[in-house]
Amino acid sequence: MATWQCVKNCGACCYLEPSERPELDEYLDSEDLELYLSLVGEDGWCIHYNAENRDCSIYPNRPRFCRVQPDVFEEMFGIESEELNDFAIDCCHQQIESVYGDDSPEMKHFNDQVGFDEEAENLTY
Repeated sequence: MATWQCVKNCGACCYLEPSERPELDEYLDSEDLELYLSLVGEDGWCIHYNAENRDCSIYPNRPRFCRVQPDVFEEMFGIESEELNDFAIDCCHQQIESVYGDDSPEMKHFNDQVGFDEEAENLTY
């Protein structure tokens, strides 16, 4: 079974372009939405994303909405803690595909790191 984890040298979640996330106001309150929008750089990437190192320069102090934690995801998306693992993997797949592509090295690295076997996940019984 795949187990979600934040994978180093990815950064797909740091691509914050609001036009690609039209539902922001559905899961962020007005204060968090204002903070989110203040983090978006001209290129659509978070101003705290270090493209050279592919990491977050404020990771330990990142905003709450950047944290993959049961209480955050329950509040923002209505996801119960037992659903968080699969939901987080799906979110990462969608974001990595959108930013880097489905067949990208980043997607392969993510799947390897979390133990995601695409062929096994696509089997129907």
